[in-house]
Amino acid sequence: MLRVRLTLKGYLVTGFLIWLPLAVTLWVLDLIVSTMDQTLDWLPGSWQPQSLIGFHIPGLGLLFALLVMIFTGAFAANILGQKLVGFWDALMGRIPVVKSIYSSVKQVSDTLLSGSGQSFRKALLVQFPHQDAWTIAFLTGHPGKGVIEHLGGEEYVSVYVPTTPNPTSGYFVMVRKADTHELDMSVDDALKYIISMGVVTPGQKTR
Repeated sequence: MLRVRLTLKGYLVTGFLIWLPLAVTLWVLDLIVSTMDQTLDWLPGSWQPQSLIGFHIPGLGLLFALLVMIFTGAFAANILGQKLVGFWDALMGRIPVVKSIYSSVKQVSDTLLSGSGQSFRKALLVQFPHQDAWTIAFLTGHPGKGVIEHLGGEEYVSVYVPTTPNPTSGYFVMVRKADTHELDMSVDDALKYIISMGVVTPGQKTR
């Protein structure tokens, strides 16, 4: 009887390990598609797919959002588009409260997504949360002039220390450059290492 229980437990764990990655993947994809489908609400009621063809097509909102972003990027690439984007940025920068949020988000997105940006380009090993512990962090830049004045003569770097298994939250800290070690791994491998809580090591193949 005990052996049967152990066998059933083994089958249960094996089945769980097989279905869990698939279930999470499908859940994330469904969340993305359902969220992007809401962009169709921007269209007038008579232009929405439900009104034109009589039924809802899952994923059509995602396609619509991608097309909007592609056409927006193509339009902003020419001289007229650049002038309009500059005018829009200037307009948003004059609205109280809105300008603080808009300018902050724009600066972060431009830094992270720009091809010429250097943020999140290097994975570092840093001491955190104390000197006897080490964790993986990402280089985000260097402290500003007003901060450097209070840090002494040593060189400091700004790093982002993500939490696990959710790397979208974390800590922004400034550490001595001499106390960091640049890792020979890509940012993607470092993120996988963090999300898996150290289970999936860089270079390890997943089954």
